[in-house]
This record gives sequence, C-alpha cells and structure tokens, in this order.
Amino acid sequence: MSKKNFLYLYIVVSLLWIFGTDYLLNFVDSKSTMLFLQKLKGILYVCFTSILIYVLIVRKEEFETVTEEKKQLQTLINSMVDFVKFKDGDGRWLEVNEAGLKFFQLEGLVYRGKTDSEMAKFTDFYHDALVRFEQSDEEAWKSGEITRHLEYLPLPNGETRTFDTIKVPNFNDDGSRHSLVIIGRDITEHLMTEKDLSTTKQQYQSLFENNPDMVYVLDLEGKVVNVNRQFEKITGYSAEEFIGKEIVSLVTDEFQELLRDSLLSHVLQGKSSTKETKIKKRDGSISDISCTTFPMMLDGEIVGVIGYGRDVTAIKETEAMLRKAEKLSVAGELAASVAHEIRNPLTSIRGFIQLMKSDNKPSDKTFHQIVLDEIDRINDIVSELLLLAKPQELAYEKARVESIMSSVFGLLESQSNLYGVETKLEVLGALPEIDCEPNQLKQLFINIIKNSIEADSKKVNITMNNTKDGFIRIKVNDDGCGIEKDRIKRLGEPFYSAKEKGTGLGLTVSYRIVQAHKGKIRYASEVNEGTEVEILLPISID
Repeated sequence: MSKKNFLYLYIVVSLLWIFGTDYLLNFVDSKSTMLFLQKLKGILYVCFTSILIYVLIVRKEEFETVTEEKKQLQTLINSMVDFVKFKDGDGRWLEVNEAGLKFFQLEGLVYRGKTDSEMAKFTDFYHDALVRFEQSDEEAWKSGEITRHLEYLPLPNGETRTFDTIKVPNFNDDGSRHSLVIIGRDITEHLMTEKDLSTTKQQYQSLFENNPDMVYVLDLEGKVVNVNRQFEKITGYSAEEFIGKEIVSLVTDEFQELLRDSLLSHVLQGKSSTKETKIKKRDGSISDISCTTFPMMLDGEIVGVIGYGRDVTAIKETEAMLRKAEKLSVAGELAASVAHEIRNPLTSIRGFIQLMKSDNKPSDKTFHQIVLDEIDRINDIVSELLLLAKPQELAYEKARVESIMSSVFGLLESQSNLYGVETKLEVLGALPEIDCEPNQLKQLFINIIKNSIEADSKKVNITMNNTKDGFIRIKVNDDGCGIEKDRIKRLGEPFYSAKEKGTGLGLTVSYRIVQAHKGKIRYASEVNEGTEVEILLPISID
C-alpha cells in the first residue's frame, strides 16, 4: 500500500469512528452513561492512534535501517572488482554491482525485475552469454547447494577472460525458490601466473632431473634434501637412502674436513666453491668428483645449498695415461739415443772376453763366464730399450689366442718347474680368431705370466673366454705375494720395478702391446693373497 492510500484510509476510518460513535450515542438515554461512553470513545481513539503512530515509528526505523544496510551493501558490492548479482526465485535481477554492468555493457539501463534473456536484448556482443547464464542458474537451483565452475567470457578486443563463478541458491521455508546470489571473479591473470609458475617448475625439474652431472640440494646443516637421478647413477645410492643424511658422509675420510670447511667458509657466506674430492660409492669403489656448490637464495637470505658433482674419474685416468705416455716417449727418446751406442762396445767386449776365456787358466773361466752373463743381461736390456724406442709397425693377421698361449706355456715350462710353480690353462668355450700380431702377443703373455711365476706363487691359473661385447678375455691369477695398491697405479712406468734386478721395461712394453692391439689391461691385487691380471683383446681391430 502506498503512503497516499494509507493516509486516505486513516482519514476515512477516523471520520467513521467519530461520526459513527456519535450517532450510536444518540440512542443512549442516560446522560451519565453518555458522558462515560464519550470519554471511553476518546480514550480508545487515542490508544488506537498511539499504537498506529508507534507502529509507524518502528516501521520507519526498520525501513531506515534496511535502507542504510542496503546502501552499505550497495557500496560494498560496487567497490568489489568481482561481478556480483542478486536474482529472485524467478531469475529476475534484483541488484547488480557496477563492475558487472560495465563488463556486460549494460551501464545506465534499468535492470531490476528483468531476466537474463530480457537483458540480453540490450547487448549484441554478450547476448549468447546472458542467455547461457539462465541454463547454468537452473543447474544451481537443481543442485540445491553452492556450486562453483569456470566461465570463459570474450572481450571486444578479442581476448578471453576466465571467471571463477560461485552461485548460492536460497530457499524459503516451504522449499520454494527465494533468491540466487552470483559472484564471478576474474582469475585470468591468476591462471596465467600459475601456468608460468608451472612452466618454470617443469623447466627447473627437467634441468634438475636430466642434468648430466649429479645434482643435490642441502639444507643449512649440510643434510641432503633432494637429489637427481644422476646422483643415484654415480653413487649407487637411491634418493630414499640418502635424503636426510649429511653430504660429507659420502666423501672419503681425508676429504670430509675439506668439504665442511668449503660449506662453512664459502657457501654459507654467499660464495660459490669448486673442489675436487673422492666419494665412496655404494659398491665400495672410489670415484673422483669435481664439486661446485653455491648458495640457494630466497628473498635475499641463504636458505640452502645447491651442488653439482661431475665424475672426473675417467678424466683422471686419461690424464694418468697421458702422463704415462709422456714418460714412455721420454724413455723412448732416451733409449734411442743410447741403445745403439751401448750395443756396439758390448759386442766388442764380449768378443774379447771369449778370447780371454779360451786362453786363460780354468780358474779364471768362472769369472769370465760371470762377465759374459752380465753382458748378455745388458744386451737384453738394450733389446728392450730398442723395442721401447722404436715400436714395430704391426702387420695384423688372424690367429687363435689359445694357440699363442700354448706355445708360451712351452717356453715357460722350464722356468715354472725351476720355481716350483704349477701352471694351468683353461679355455672356456670356443674362441674365434682375432686380429693380432702373434709374436707381440707371445711377448705380452710371457711378460705377464713370468711376473706371476716370479712372485713367490704356488699356482698360476690362466682362463680364456669370449665376452658378449666382442672381446677375448684372458685372466692370469696367481697366489703370490701380491702388490700394494699405491704401486698398482705406477705399473707400466719405465724403469719402475719391485724386482731386485728388474728394469720395469717388461710391463712398459706389455702395456704398449695391449694399446697397439686396442685392448685393455687391468690389475687387481691384495698383498700376500695374489694378483689378478685381466687382458681384453678385441676380436676385430676395426
């Protein structure tokens, strides 16, 4: 009821009350009764009017409160950057904030009481979107609870914005539809940020996991937080086994303090550090690792350490081989310069000693023979020097390794009997012919087996077999005195020998023969337990 109609109704009711009650009082005979009724009539009118005025005042206060709350709500929703809309149970618009009107290009239009389809007539660009909203509203009503979904809305400039839309249906006590609240938040930038963050994370993860070096992340206490697959491949430890442990427990004892000092004095002070260290792998072997560590910064503070470790064992071995090759080259030059000069006077000396031996007394012949034996020994050394100084041009031919080894056994039979050593040859399976220079392989086998015989051995076992990767494996095992680990590294160096009268040239020549055949030689030994020599010769030189 409008205010004007309410006023008319009040006037009519008041007049009816005044004239109607006066008319009825005319039928009262008693004057005193009439006076009482007139006063009662006035009192009732005052009470009715007071109640009406009180109700109006209360309603006015409630109206003002609701108006103020509505104003505050309007201010609140208009200050929001989100799209906010209120609908009644029939889908008619009750309230929409300025952000929603501006986005759908409906500013300045009267929207209250209209549905989405009716408002769609005022905008061609968003016509289909507004019609589609009615369908999604119906789904929210049917669900009977708060729903949330993404809506993709185009912009006139060709861009597409993504809205996280929340719809809250409200129902009356009887279950009928009361109102629907719709809130839409533009999350386009948020999704793009998440996408960029996800891309960066994937790039970092790809760099971390597929790095050819082992990568590890440490906390400020030096404990492992994360490792990549290459760490597992190099060390043999899985991530589960090593996460939570101190990184220094991976390195050998002599490098642990160095690594701790490097972390404390460099990385934790904001500096990077590069060191070479040795690590103990899970299988017990030792590898040389070049480690680079640098601080991990977050908001200007050091929160951890990132380290890269590169396995340089093969590089170290190559450097050692190059140094050994350089020594061989120097030894070869030295041998070339003196070998012929030594051999010529040796020939003359030997000749004159033989003449003196035939002319002198029998008692002097013993001394002459000693001189001749030492001259022969010097001559053998000169021969080895010449072989070292001027390697022969190999003419490869097909030959069977077992046949070469059998002839070596025949040559060394007398020496093994002299030292009381039992030698045994075992050929495992059929072996193919290989590309080789038979005489050089014979020299190689003689040098290796002779060393085993002279190592205080009781037994020397030789096994030969064919590998799956195109090599013939020859293993020479003895139970002799063995070799110290620090000496194994120097085997093959010229003039390095543990024998009293050894020159070291035999193994030097042996290493050169293996290298010329593109093979490999490996020593493994324990003191007083014996030595194992493994030789790998390719079946085909190509």
